[in-house]
Amino acid sequence: MKKSKSDDVRPEYHKEELGQGVRGKYLKSYKKSSNLVLLRPEIAAAFPTDEAVNKALSTIIEAAEHAGINKVSPRTRKKQHTG
Repeated sequence: MKKSKSDDVRPEYHKEELGQGVRGKYLKSYKKSSNLVLLRPEIAAAFPTDEAVNKALSTIIEAAEHAGINKVSPRTRKKQHTG
């Protein structure tokens, strides 16, 4: 993709003073703090808002707790699978 004239840095900035950018510098911390998940299209259609998704998942969690199914944290689950 060709850069257009509008993609250039403004005259008051000097590229050499900006330094080198680091690709992915904040990716690790972003992934730690983000809880973004992608839904399949048919699921997104059934639950079009975050409130609808949260309500459905809360209902499932409550039903599992009522049925006596133990909650296993992801950390515990990881330890169980690694031996």
